[in-house]
Amino acid sequence: MTKTNSKYLDREEQKLMKSLETNEWRPVKNLASWKTSLSKTAANTLTKDQRMNIRITRSDLEGIKLKAAEEGIPYQTLVASLIHKYLTGRLMEKQV
Repeated sequence: MTKTNSKYLDREEQKLMKSLETNEWRPVKNLASWKTSLSKTAANTLTKDQRMNIRITRSDLEGIKLKAAEEGIPYQTLVASLIHKYLTGRLMEKQV
């Protein structure tokens, strides 16, 4: 295997390349079953099957709509994304 020029890779990419080059990767047993399981998990994760109604201030809603417009997405999608990020611990406070 040829070495990749690591100066173009970030730290995480360099770590992945090293693990690949040192043969740390192993094939998945029963690949078809694993793919099916991942596919079902993805479908369940992405399915929006519940509705939620909340009351917020007009200024907050206008702010959400403005941020969503800046991102080029519907405001409901932005709110759902924020809730998901909060619940999974990936919502970060802005450093001032």
